[in-house]
Amino acid sequence: MPKLVAEVGRITTGNLVFAWTTLKARGADGPGLIMTDIAALFVETGGCYFGLPGVDPWDKSRDARLYAGPHAVVAHPPCERWGKFATGSPLKKGYAVGDDDGCFAAAVAAVRRYGGILEHPSNSKAWPAFGIMAPPATGGWLRTAGGWSCCVEQGHYGHPARKPTWLYAVVPNPPELIWGEAPQRLPARRLAERGYASARRCGIVANMCQAHRQRTPIPFRDVLIAIARQEPLLW
Repeated sequence: MPKLVAEVGRITTGNLVFAWTTLKARGADGPGLIMTDIAALFVETGGCYFGLPGVDPWDKSRDARLYAGPHAVVAHPPCERWGKFATGSPLKKGYAVGDDDGCFAAAVAAVRRYGGILEHPSNSKAWPAFGIMAPPATGGWLRTAGGWSCCVEQGHYGHPARKPTWLYAVVPNPPELIWGEAPQRLPARRLAERGYASARRCGIVANMCQAHRQRTPIPFRDVLIAIARQEPLLW
C-alpha cells in the first residue's frame, strides 16, 4: 500500500513568504504520484497552470462549470460581461451584464463549497451581483460574503501593467500581499519618440495583445495557489 507523505512547498515574493503542504503517495519502488489538491478553473489551455504538481487544470474543453469537487480551487472566470464594456464596445452593443453562461456563478459556488480563491478585474460588476463587498483600492483584506475580498495589483507580481485585480477567498487566514499601486510602466518606444505625456496617455496596456493582457504572471499564480492550499473555510 502506498503511504501518503506531506511535503512542504515554499515561495518568496518580495519580503513575503508563502508555505503549503502537498500530499504525495510513496511506495516501496519510489516517490510515486503527487496527489492532486487544487483545481484551477477557467484557465488557458496549455497555460501556466498546466504541468504543475498537485494542480488539476480545467480549460475550456473540460467546461469548468461542471467541476464538482472535491479540491479547493483557483478560479479565473471570464470577465468580459462583468467589466467596463459588459454590454459591448461603443460600436457593438447588445450584450447583457453578467451574460457569461453561468461561468462566474459556477466559479463563486465552487470557491464557497470547496474553499479557494477567485480573481477578476477591479470594479467587476460580479461583486455586487453575488453579494461581495467591493474592497478598498489601497489594499487589505475585507471580511465579506463568508470569505475575504481585496484589491491587489498584478504589476507587483510580474505583469507588465499595473492591472488592479479583485480577489475573493474562502480560506481561514489570507496572507498580507503587496498592497498599493505598482510602479508605473510606460511603452518604451512611445516614450522615446513622443515623450512622457503621450506615453502616459497611451499606457502599456494599449501596446499589448489581449492574450498578454489576460495572462497570469507566474509569481501571482503561485501566490493564488498558496492561498487556496490553506485548510478550506467552507461557506
